[in-house]
Amino acid sequence: MTRTWGRRRAEDADGALDRYAYAFLAGGRRRVVESAVVALTEQGVLSLRATRLRSTGEAQSTHAVEHAVIAACPRSKRVEEVIDTVGRSQPLDDLARQLVCLGLLSGRRQRTTRAGRRLLAAAASEGSLPRHVLEGPAVLVTGPVRHGLLSATLIPDGLGRTLRRMGKALDDDHSSSTDSAPGGGIGCGGSSGGD
Repeated sequence: MTRTWGRRRAEDADGALDRYAYAFLAGGRRRVVESAVVALTEQGVLSLRATRLRSTGEAQSTHAVEHAVIAACPRSKRVEEVIDTVGRSQPLDDLARQLVCLGLLSGRRQRTTRAGRRLLAAAASEGSLPRHVLEGPAVLVTGPVRHGLLSATLIPDGLGRTLRRMGKALDDDHSSSTDSAPGGGIGCGGSSGGD
């Protein structure tokens, strides 16, 4: 019975999902931020030179992910820092929670479910989304945006992030570092009410 409800909700959600929800399903948090960077550089709101992002104008969109990207680079900032900061931000947590509640993303490990993969396949066959949303920045036209996104290296997740923090803790210059790892699973917050 729960499975049927999850499938029905996932199928009904197809029209309610935006490009960032599809980007999350296709490539996780990093793909969402990359897609926002591409959209904002196309609008002329961000400038990407080498591996540094700089805000150049005011956002015309009201999307929370785009605002988080702009807020993450008030001055020139490295692309990987922006991706890491926004990847752990509240707008992405909210988007993940929405996708979990729709049954398109697993709760703890945030992997795309079977229903999510079906939606991605349907979106790919329709061709209604930009290719970089589904396939990543490698499909972008050669230029500064493609080069900047592909050359950005991210702080590793899980064990890699933990080992990096341990190394900083052992280093005399970083002995007061108290970074915390991203939290556990995501829940939907109770019953749905009436839909």
